[in-house]
Amino acid sequence: MILSVSRRTDIPAYYSEWFVNRLQSGFVLTRNPMNHAQISKIELSPDIVECIVFWTKDPLNMLDKLDFIDELGYKYYFQFTLTPYDRSVEMRLRDKEEIINTFCDLSEKIGKDRVLWRYDPIILNDKFDFAYHKEQFSKLSSMLAGYTRQCTISFVDLYPKLKTNILREIREDEMIEVGKMFSSIANDFNIIVKACSENSILHKCGIEQANCIDKYLLESICGCSLDIKRDKNQRDSCGCYESIDIGSYNTCKNGCVYCYANYSDISVINNCKRHNPYGELLIGDIGSDEKIAMRTLKTHKNCDLHSIFRSEWELKH
Repeated sequence: MILSVSRRTDIPAYYSEWFVNRLQSGFVLTRNPMNHAQISKIELSPDIVECIVFWTKDPLNMLDKLDFIDELGYKYYFQFTLTPYDRSVEMRLRDKEEIINTFCDLSEKIGKDRVLWRYDPIILNDKFDFAYHKEQFSKLSSMLAGYTRQCTISFVDLYPKLKTNILREIREDEMIEVGKMFSSIANDFNIIVKACSENSILHKCGIEQANCIDKYLLESICGCSLDIKRDKNQRDSCGCYESIDIGSYNTCKNGCVYCYANYSDISVINNCKRHNPYGELLIGDIGSDEKIAMRTLKTHKNCDLHSIFRSEWELKH
């Protein structure tokens, strides 16, 4: 099993204590986001969890817990979103210079292969124009060179619930212009640019599709081949492989105007009040009339963990 922690909320930033407590307990409970009454119990043994994929904008609160996670025997890597936007877009993040320092600290601790940079989403408007992104992407690339091998980009999606004049649709020709610009800049710093869920638009710029939950990177980290398939629950243009996400919507406190995972600030505030770092669920408790189903899981490993294994990801990098 590949554990996604989490596309739905920033667990490393806000719920790291809860997550470590669940690892120690050996299981976690999750609600189906499409069916609130459907609760699953997921075993978290390192024998079942091949790798953990952390998604975060600020893993500072995780840094002092990584040694313990290592001692428990878990493998992991980070999808680390770092953009240049100010608090008009990402309202409650720390100062970006501090977050850059955290990025470098994390990379020095676990290695640059296991910290993947995300410049995501790309917003274009009068303020955040091509010149802005050229300057900021160059600056970030120069600061992160040597601390990551890859940058994943994607363009902002406009969801019906997003009511702000900061966001607008981005044309294909604009995507291609940004792609060419970023690819050229990143190449100067030995960073590979890949695109998340942008179909083949950027192929002509030499930008490959990103597999954010990447089979070959997972195999490199695990030291063996994995029998996993593409994730059918994601968009058709998504290159990710199958995983189980243990997060909950309406719980992220970053306050990003482009967020698809929160419906409103009020719902986030109310949910956060119901969080218990020692709880089995991320938010709330189990009702007396609710039933828990044990999710059947199995390892995807195809070989001895101690065997020598060079993955396709290693060969590409």
